[in-house]
Amino acid sequence: MKEKRADILVITPHPDDAEFGVAGTVVHWARQGKVVVYVVCTNGDKGTDDIKIKPEKLAKIREKEQLEAAKILGVKDVIFLGHPDQSLEDTPEFRKEIVRLIRLYKPEIVVTADPYRRYIWHRDHRIVGQVTLDAVFPYARDIWAYPDLIEEGLKPHSVKEIWFWASENINHRSDITKTFDLKLKALRCHKSQIKESFSAEMEKWLCERAKSMAEGEKFKLAEGFHRAEIWW
Repeated sequence: MKEKRADILVITPHPDDAEFGVAGTVVHWARQGKVVVYVVCTNGDKGTDDIKIKPEKLAKIREKEQLEAAKILGVKDVIFLGHPDQSLEDTPEFRKEIVRLIRLYKPEIVVTADPYRRYIWHRDHRIVGQVTLDAVFPYARDIWAYPDLIEEGLKPHSVKEIWFWASENINHRSDITKTFDLKLKALRCHKSQIKESFSAEMEKWLCERAKSMAEGEKFKLAEGFHRAEIWW
């Protein structure tokens, strides 16, 4: 199989999660010339309180919204795994999907949701975070983890860093002062999720959160992560 390349692989549970968690940093990376690829694990087909919108239609709407948002941010490509919303489980099959993509794109950095956030947290976020962490280490690295991937031409790959958004243990803050406007613009693409009546309130909340994340830093607005370097 012909290898593709990405500097950063963003593995997100639903359409719009990455925009909330890492969009400002994604713009910064893209402006540096780094290749960013999104992997969207579910189709978001249950993300509505409108009984008139059927899941199949909503999934198509949300895919379109995600593509529009990714374009604004400078994301190179978006991969939709298409799992139904609220259906993800920590299985060898799901982990293998993520391992395959890590070996295919060979990113230096993988970004995903923190699986260890306590108490109230969407199950899909916990599952995606845990499966991604396991896929990064040790499965993508170990030659015999999935022997059939070797037969496909997908050799082992060692990711250098994994970043978790929505972490309760932040140890890295990314300056998004000059990219915050595009983060908001990308979020506005998700019209099925962010109603016009809520948009101003959401932007105020995000701005205050970004300011609090930047406290003690030399910049005004930040996204916060738990960043782990992988040495072995």
